[in-house]
Amino acid sequence: MPVITTIDDLKRLHKRRAPKMFYDYAESGSWTEQTFRENTSDFDQLRIRQRVAVDMTGRSTKTQMIGQDVSMPVALAPVGLTGMQCADGEIKAAKAAEKFGVPFTLSTMSICSIEDVAENTTKPFWFQVYTLKDDDFMKRLFARAKDAKCSAIVITLDLQLLGQRHKDLKNGLTAPPKFTPATIANLATKWTWGLEMLQTKRRFFGNIVGHAKGVKDPSSLGNWTNESFDQALDWDRVAELRKMWDGPVILKGILDVEDAKKAAALGVDAIIVSNHGGRQLDGALSSIRVLEQIVEAVGDKVEVHFDSGIRSGQDVLKAMALGAKGTYIGRAFVYGLGAMGEKGVTKALEVIHKELDMTMGLAGRTDIEKVDRDILLVPKGFAGEWE
Repeated sequence: MPVITTIDDLKRLHKRRAPKMFYDYAESGSWTEQTFRENTSDFDQLRIRQRVAVDMTGRSTKTQMIGQDVSMPVALAPVGLTGMQCADGEIKAAKAAEKFGVPFTLSTMSICSIEDVAENTTKPFWFQVYTLKDDDFMKRLFARAKDAKCSAIVITLDLQLLGQRHKDLKNGLTAPPKFTPATIANLATKWTWGLEMLQTKRRFFGNIVGHAKGVKDPSSLGNWTNESFDQALDWDRVAELRKMWDGPVILKGILDVEDAKKAAALGVDAIIVSNHGGRQLDGALSSIRVLEQIVEAVGDKVEVHFDSGIRSGQDVLKAMALGAKGTYIGRAFVYGLGAMGEKGVTKALEVIHKELDMTMGLAGRTDIEKVDRDILLVPKGFAGEWE
């Protein structure tokens, strides 16, 4: 077993062990992938101030996200097809998150269903939904989440149109999949992955197949997906969706100050500054560049969380220093899952936590809740000067 010290170590194992079509699904952005790349590279422009002769004992990364206790300000982001990176992937990731004391967010486009995850965990998890046109399906989806005792709903706002990801098209990763000769040949080499998948009954979209009208098997999923996403979405519709759930609501996909103000006005519990990991609008700014101005605009009205680009504990610390109250990891935990299953997700969380804790101490702080911009050196014009 190789020594794992970074998220990149897990990424290399993931690439080796998972089928190419599913690794590429996780490791891709839309069009030229400019935003996908800059989500991570822009973090490198931020420097951390080293402080010395400061009592660094008694450090704590514990805090709260939307009033819920967390061992560090990190949640597992909703990621579609997680159960294809590793058999029963959503269950394994949820169990790792629960044991570590951080939130797990289940995607509507998961392989394991809401009920599957609830049956295999003991603490409430969060559930992510899209802005779909079918009110009947949405209400039943919320009811299922309530029955599963989900403690928050995350509504994704930036998927009215599906961004084109060239790798998925070339790999035949559609709904249902169109296996190319190259894909079939690659699948044949992934023995461990294949044997695990043969041992589970969970290989299709458990929240949709058998639940949405007209979707009785995977072959009918493509038409439903194309027809269900609401391209006419506006803020009135968001307000309607918000009223369908009587618990905490988080809005995901905010990248603009004006949108942040409108989201905050709905009285939601949190917004997530996110560009969908660079998978939607290519050419958009990285999430870390826009975070501070959004916090300044609405931070006293709504909790601001951060998503897109985190690959280390230092990234978490930088986002918190710029005003975020919590962060999300998607690819970072997927790498771990694809590499080593539940143990890999745990390892990803351990890597991030250790780096967060040590960096915080070396920056002269002992409490994650007291970290602020003063620990950073931010280049002039980092947010950009645009006409």
